[in-house]
Amino acid sequence: MQLNIPDSLQKRVLIAGGGFAGLKLATKLANSNFQVVLIDKNNFHQFQPLFYQVATAGLEPSAISFPLRKIFQNSKNVFIRVAEITGMNSTNKEVITTLGTINYDILILALGVDTNFFGMKHIARYAIPMKSVAEALSLRNKILQNFEDALVEPDAEKIKALLNIVVVGGGPTGVEVSGTLAEMKKFILPKDYPEIDFSQMKIYMVEAGSRILAGMTEKSASHAEGYLQKLGVNVLCDAHVSDYDGEMVSIKNNIKIPAKTLVWAAGVSGNQTQGLNPELYTGSNRIRVNSFNQVEGFDDIYAIGDNAYMAEGKYANGHPQMAQPAIQQAKLLALNLKRQVKNESMKPYHYFNKGSMATIGRNLAVVELPFMRFYGFLAWLTWMFVHLMAIVGVKNRLLVFINWFWNYVTYDQSLRLILKPSARKDV
Repeated sequence: MQLNIPDSLQKRVLIAGGGFAGLKLATKLANSNFQVVLIDKNNFHQFQPLFYQVATAGLEPSAISFPLRKIFQNSKNVFIRVAEITGMNSTNKEVITTLGTINYDILILALGVDTNFFGMKHIARYAIPMKSVAEALSLRNKILQNFEDALVEPDAEKIKALLNIVVVGGGPTGVEVSGTLAEMKKFILPKDYPEIDFSQMKIYMVEAGSRILAGMTEKSASHAEGYLQKLGVNVLCDAHVSDYDGEMVSIKNNIKIPAKTLVWAAGVSGNQTQGLNPELYTGSNRIRVNSFNQVEGFDDIYAIGDNAYMAEGKYANGHPQMAQPAIQQAKLLALNLKRQVKNESMKPYHYFNKGSMATIGRNLAVVELPFMRFYGFLAWLTWMFVHLMAIVGVKNRLLVFINWFWNYVTYDQSLRLILKPSARKDV
């Protein structure tokens, strides 16, 4: 048995990746006439849209993470293995993992994306991305430790660098983390660190494009920028970060910002699978697929979610790398796989844009739906409801709601903990 998975007369659907796309597909195929093998490097699903709240001490990691095995406790045809995909052989129809090799009848690549540092090695070394719960915790530790260090630092210039935070990227993640940090500066940090003069603390959001929230309308972007400026965030557009040495952020046009914390939310790149023809990848490492999400040249290998590049209508550069396209593709693919078994024709995928949204802070958000746009308090409530309902697990939803309610009522977060692995001592 490969990876200790029993042989079966059922077709084996091997899903590589337990993100939004992979998890949705697995749940749709659970208790079906397929043998489903879900492989992920973690034994849990991570709710990526709320990583920034873990990073800013608003939520605990367990509130946005859910054990994969718990989801499939009653699904006898689903097998989960915690491993990393190291390669594949399409001729032999096998995938190579850190646990061994496993064959497939149908392979689904849903490996998502990783941070794109655009070849800037110093930034890759010193900046902190937010593509996992672990990275969000690392950012939280970094920010809080800097405040602790600022308490005992005698050099005024070094204190500024310890307090300053630069967020690179003006998309929803950059906007949300900048707004939350600004609210922490206003309501929370002066109470925790009364010895520090937080008027010295500067929060910068740096965007290479001409405006923030490029995926939304100019009106929504303008509202969001106004909200950020109202909170005290310095928004720099048409600004390209060129280097960072851990102490000083260099921006083209000779702008220098002293900062010990650089949050990188500026771009993503698809996770490649060794063994797949490199020509199938785009410049951003997305896999070229047809309208059925089949990888070009294959009828038994599919790519869905952020991994997939499908040009369609006004999405000539591929669909947005967000949760909704991933979930929609997974739902349709599950239906198509079942139709294949019945010798029925598959249905092509067409993206239905349900809208975009971003929250900036307390009572401040922007929402764009297909039929209307709105801003402020109602948008903020809408953002909260949509994200709360999207979280996996009733208990997790309850934990998030309690934390949000407590933070709203008390103007405080209760999770400002610096959690570090303890150093092992030689005996």
